[in-house]
Amino acid sequence: MDNTLVTILALVGGFIVGAVVVFLINYFKNANAEHKARKFLEDAKNEADKHKRDTLLELKKESFELKQQAEAEIKEKKAEIKESEERILTREKTMDKREEMLQKRDLSLQEKEESLIAKQENLQEKEAKMDQLLKDELAELEKIAGFSKEKAHDMIMAKVEDQMQLEIVDYIKEAEAKAKIEASEKAKQLIIESMERYSDDVVGLQTVSTIELPNDEMKGRLIGREGRNIRTIESVTGVDLIIDDTPEAIVISSFDPLRREIAKITLETLIKDGRIHPARIEEVYDKTVKDINTKIMELGNKTINDLGITKMDVELIELIGKLNYRTSYGQNALKHSIEVANLCGLMAGELGENVTLAKRAGLLHDIGKAIDFEVEGSHVELGVDLARKHHESDVVINAIASHHGNTDAKYAIAVLVEIADTLSAARPGARNDSLENYIKRLEQLEEIGNSYEGVDKTYAMQAGRELRVIVKPDEVDDKNSYKMARDIKERIENEMQYPGTIKVTVIRETRAQEEAK
Repeated sequence: MDNTLVTILALVGGFIVGAVVVFLINYFKNANAEHKARKFLEDAKNEADKHKRDTLLELKKESFELKQQAEAEIKEKKAEIKESEERILTREKTMDKREEMLQKRDLSLQEKEESLIAKQENLQEKEAKMDQLLKDELAELEKIAGFSKEKAHDMIMAKVEDQMQLEIVDYIKEAEAKAKIEASEKAKQLIIESMERYSDDVVGLQTVSTIELPNDEMKGRLIGREGRNIRTIESVTGVDLIIDDTPEAIVISSFDPLRREIAKITLETLIKDGRIHPARIEEVYDKTVKDINTKIMELGNKTINDLGITKMDVELIELIGKLNYRTSYGQNALKHSIEVANLCGLMAGELGENVTLAKRAGLLHDIGKAIDFEVEGSHVELGVDLARKHHESDVVINAIASHHGNTDAKYAIAVLVEIADTLSAARPGARNDSLENYIKRLEQLEEIGNSYEGVDKTYAMQAGRELRVIVKPDEVDDKNSYKMARDIKERIENEMQYPGTIKVTVIRETRAQEEAK
């Protein structure tokens, strides 16, 4: 019993001791944690205070800098405002001075105006008195002479007319001769200026076209079995196909440029395609004809649009396009017609004529050449018929009829067309024969200049209208240079045939030259 009680008491005591120990352990742990927490809180508070102080310092620093910057800007603005005020004050002073000057000027002008009005009134009074005196004197003279003013005037004019009649006739003749000379000079100047303002390429079309072949085997394919292909090509296109020993080339010959062009495009298409037989030849030819007809219409429309011509019949537009395939002495008929149209427009503008109508007449003057291969008659007659058929104006019809001198020109524009046609055909490079004569004339001019002793170089310039001869200054003096120019002029007049005039210029130059080293 005692042992059990002791045991129970021992257990209770042990439990109490254990509880006390556990309590003490927890108590000390909590105290340590609380100490650490207080320390952490103190450290955080100190860090926050430090951060707060740093932030306040930065804010104070920024505030100070902003204050200084604001003060600087305010100071600068004040300076600008002060400067503006000074400028405004200066301007106001200037305006005041100017206003004062203007007031003085107004007063001066007013005084002058009043003085002029007084003088004018005085002059009017004097003129009235003079008129009255003249009337009185004239009446007195008429009374003394017994003639009125009108009768005396008629008698004097009749006497003067009798005395001056011969002089008037001579003056009229002289004026007419002078007017003819001036008109001729003005006409030449007008033509020259028009030629200088318009220029075109040198034309040199031929009557044959050459087609390059990929190889000589293609010649046999073009000929075909027993010549079927070449016979079909020649019969369909209407040209002569020349296949000779020339390597990798054939020649198309025809005097009709349109047929030659169609044949060339047809053959080039066949060679590129590779299929060459009679049916294919006819198929390609038909397609090429359609393409060429389309191109002809495009050329016609482009031509009239470029020249600024409107409201023209479709048939005439097609014939204008066909002129691209017509030549005269190697000169393309369409380019010739465009050139004539432009020259007519330039000259008509200088003379005050209708520029558009002049261009229309110039463009259509050779329209008959588009069908003279198909219809009998000269291109002038065919052109007149076409113009009448399509209701062109009388000016255009007369220009077509008279541009070769077969009919008298009734209108100024018709004369311009004749002049422009001559200029276009005769200009250097327009036609093959003219180009050769032009080159020969230039060579002959330079040969004449180079034939004199002391000549260094000779140049024919401005299409042969000027010859410049450069002489050696140590061999030819100033006096001899004048004599040389006169001698060259006489030789040109005696030995050459040329249109217009040729200006001879002998140039003698002395140069002093040194080299700085």
